[in-house]
Amino acid sequence: MHANSQSILDLESRFWQSMVDKDAALAKTMIADECLITGPQGAMLIDPAKYEEMTEEGQWRLDHYQFSDVSVIFPREDTAVIAYKVHQTGEMKGQPMDLTCADSSTWVRDGESWKCALHTETILGLPH
Repeated sequence: MHANSQSILDLESRFWQSMVDKDAALAKTMIADECLITGPQGAMLIDPAKYEEMTEEGQWRLDHYQFSDVSVIFPREDTAVIAYKVHQTGEMKGQPMDLTCADSSTWVRDGESWKCALHTETILGLPH
């Protein structure tokens, strides 16, 4: 993996680890001022404060995650897109969670740091 690609993978891993740790202070620093998220609940526009709230108050717990089939592209020098499969375990609304998903994030350089401007998640293995 290219060195820049590895840095984006490391960033994505920190993003996920902040969810495992419920580290809302770190999580909010990783979100762009305007960030779109999509998943089973639909699409939503969030900001760092909203993501901090979601991290602290969400009715979920992430215990473990593992990435596979990772791809990273740089459409521009200040933009990175990462896509991967992720196996995640934990709890959602009091029920055990054991999911394999296809996720992607778009990271945009903001000065010296990268911020997530888009995160998508699709649960794999659901009937069509």
